[in-house]
Amino acid sequence: MKGISNRYKSVLTIAGSDSGGCAGIQADIKSISACGAYAASVITATTAQNTEGVFDIHPIPINNIEKQLDAVLTDIRFNSTKIGMLHSCEVMDLVRKKLKFYKNKNIVIDPVMVATSGDKLIDDSAVNCIKNLLPMAEIITPNVPEAEILIGNPITKDTILDATKKIGKIYNTSVLLKGGHLESNSKEIVDVLYIKSMGDLVLVKNPRINSINTHGTGCSLSSSIAAFLSLGFNIEDSVIKACRYVNKAISKGSDMILGKGKGPINHFFLH
Repeated sequence: MKGISNRYKSVLTIAGSDSGGCAGIQADIKSISACGAYAASVITATTAQNTEGVFDIHPIPINNIEKQLDAVLTDIRFNSTKIGMLHSCEVMDLVRKKLKFYKNKNIVIDPVMVATSGDKLIDDSAVNCIKNLLPMAEIITPNVPEAEILIGNPITKDTILDATKKIGKIYNTSVLLKGGHLESNSKEIVDVLYIKSMGDLVLVKNPRINSINTHGTGCSLSSSIAAFLSLGFNIEDSVIKACRYVNKAISKGSDMILGKGKGPINHFFLH
């Protein structure tokens, strides 16, 4: 008889679809798989998107999103959950209700508001609803522009440590504040991790890679954190391993060509 040792370490990703395959659900599934976990998905919206930009967003009907959630959550035991693009308050309320009902754990939220290309992915009313969703997370992964929205203040290299801890305390969660937008001329990227359970700050340093192929990096990072959490690693180790994985994937994809614009990272560089 098959026991617990035969069970997949599974991650549920709840996000939008990227028709170009660089970001969103597609990047999530690639990252989770590359990091050694099993990926299932709930699609909240489809986009007409490629390496050059986002041209259209089509929200999935709310009743279909609910049926997707119930279908996977009644059947599969998930070790972690990643939440990406949720385009409306209605969808956010549904996701919060369902994950609470099914008692999902190790929830990683990437508070997606703007695409790498600069295209806005959610409406203004959804920003406050994102803020209400964050306290259910084990960890959230904002970049600097998103973090500035979350606390209402500009963030610099001199204030990033205090800002990270402030976000964690406001939203009662661990935080990985991605520092890639700061000091673009430096030779390394410093991300700041606030660990809620200990109140500690950890600096996660990786070399800065000169590459335009960074489309979907945030999606890939948050989903790889979820993958490592599902495999049993703690917050600090999951974040460090995920940042290292994404950094190497950027490096290995820096000289690759997909389309005419900003391409993806190389998710399967080991294979």
